[in-house]
Amino acid sequence: MDRYNELVEILKHHSDLYYNQDSPEISDYEYDMLVRELKEIEKEHPEIISPESPTQHVGGTAKRSAGVLIAHRVPMLSMQDLFTKEEVEKFIADMQKKFGPDTEFLVETKIDGLSMALRYENGLLTTAITRGDGRNFGEDVTANARVIPDVKTELKDKIEYLELRGEVYMTNEAFDRINEEQELLGKKPFANPRNCAAGTLRQLDPQVTKKRGLNMFVFNVQDIRGKELKTHSQCYEFLKENSIKVIDKYYICRSFDEIWSAIEKIGEDRGNLPYDIDGAVIKLNDLELRRQCPDTAKNAGYMVAYKYPPEEKESVVREIEVNVGRTGRVTPTAIFDPIRLCGTTVTRATLHNQDYIDDLDIRIGDTVLVYKSGEIIPKIRKVIKEKRPYGLKPFKLPSKCPVCGAPVVRDEDTADMKCTGTNCPAQLERHIINFVGRDAMDIKGFGEVYVRDLINEGFLSDISDIYVLKNHRDELIEKGIVGKEKNTDKLLDAIEKSKNNAPEKLLTGLGILNVGKSAAKELISHFGSIEKIAEATEDELVSCNDIGLITARGIIEYFKNEKSRAVLDRLISYGVRTEGENKTVGDKLSGLTFVITGTLPGMSRDEASELISSNGGKVTSSVSKKTNYLLAGEAAGSKLTKANSLGVEVIDLQQLQDMLK
Repeated sequence: MDRYNELVEILKHHSDLYYNQDSPEISDYEYDMLVRELKEIEKEHPEIISPESPTQHVGGTAKRSAGVLIAHRVPMLSMQDLFTKEEVEKFIADMQKKFGPDTEFLVETKIDGLSMALRYENGLLTTAITRGDGRNFGEDVTANARVIPDVKTELKDKIEYLELRGEVYMTNEAFDRINEEQELLGKKPFANPRNCAAGTLRQLDPQVTKKRGLNMFVFNVQDIRGKELKTHSQCYEFLKENSIKVIDKYYICRSFDEIWSAIEKIGEDRGNLPYDIDGAVIKLNDLELRRQCPDTAKNAGYMVAYKYPPEEKESVVREIEVNVGRTGRVTPTAIFDPIRLCGTTVTRATLHNQDYIDDLDIRIGDTVLVYKSGEIIPKIRKVIKEKRPYGLKPFKLPSKCPVCGAPVVRDEDTADMKCTGTNCPAQLERHIINFVGRDAMDIKGFGEVYVRDLINEGFLSDISDIYVLKNHRDELIEKGIVGKEKNTDKLLDAIEKSKNNAPEKLLTGLGILNVGKSAAKELISHFGSIEKIAEATEDELVSCNDIGLITARGIIEYFKNEKSRAVLDRLISYGVRTEGENKTVGDKLSGLTFVITGTLPGMSRDEASELISSNGGKVTSSVSKKTNYLLAGEAAGSKLTKANSLGVEVIDLQQLQDMLK
């Protein structure tokens, strides 16, 4: 039962990421295997099946923020996934037992996109709707559908009513183009074509949808009035007569052997298609027979999907590139012949460190097996040693930095190698890229290419130089580093606006070890300004929420460095904001230290912390002899026990509010 509940929660999390946020963390295959494990438990123990189980409903939800919700007239259900030849054979046998040995099936490619229904009245497109929750509601995306070239807004046949279901997708070429644009703009690339297509279809601006370039295949007639069709293949012929784009290739089969042969042919052709597929669909061809197949809560009863195993392909390592990151870490990357995996062209995979290279015994010239982790990150699974040419030498990381020539040393207690050079240009490049990135100063349009070119041309020697680029406007335009006048002014304007960012953005961008955006926010909230953080002692830093001893020492080391302080001083002189908002409304709690624990009545712990801080008090995360008060609610736990043992006064929310009167 524990494992069942755990699986339900895990799958709900990943289903939400996939269907509603278009940002999966695991591969389709990994998700499918978890669903399969869940189904096995439900099969053995049907009495424990939860209404929350992903097997009981379609994965997505309809997003009101993306468009008006529209009720489904015909459910847009999923289909059962099959993973073995035996499972396919059983489905065919069950159907033939029910409808006879001559039952016709149609086998076709399963496009890896997102479903959309199109409604036509008297031959005119009236509505386009996403799958949403599959049974009740979907989102109205009619405006976006109209700019997809494959969506016909008017049909030759003016029948009374027609509802179609198809798959919106993005070609690999269009996907690569968009990700190149994202990279140039310094934005996060999309994980795969399916996620890019999903985000594009939900755009509120149809012009963005039109620019990105979506496509659509229709794969089902959901409802039709004014014309009689008897088979799925007849539906396709009717749709083609009306210039509606249907699935490229499909096979009509009567036996299992024919069906399996069709599945294999589709699988063999998978890598040659201009778009992604993730399986083959097997469905009854006769529409009347379909009506006799009961649906489940989630799946249509007349069809199944055979899912191909995760893609793995061989390639030859041509080079091992050694890069230096902003912290000085030296990272090897394998460069291999281009291969297509999960919808993207892959040419490189990180090798992490020398130990990783040694464990896999990767050498330049080796044939390696490449796969995608979570369908996002390329990785090398193994070396195909039987294909290794004679005489290949083991690869060793250089003892000197490939950028500045300084010695490279191994970190104590880790496998990481680091450049010891204090003025290494490679570290500067990564440092500036981090600084202008969205987790830090978020300077829109400041892509990696611009950073690299500005360093090479001598305009940037540290992060503070970003704010004097405006003094070189004419020279930048003349050299065309950022582009013409319009692009240059756009970037300079974004740089100027970033001066007003919250100080935690700047603190994140400084690149202090272990100080990411979360820690930066806590530090600014606690100390009020970067200047005060720079002057804080180790004890004072550790008293801040979520700041441990290692982070505190990293902060102190950073601000002890004369070069770091000089950069900060220049940033301040250029007008970059370093102080948080002054939220102090009183000083009645000045000099007092509080710890908050338990559930407070009518107030969150964050709100209570803000109340204390705004009245001059300090909130820490752990009880010590220096704690003046423990603010305790229900289920106070171990902090209450410790406070009692140390003699720390315990108060409730009402007593705190009384102190402020």
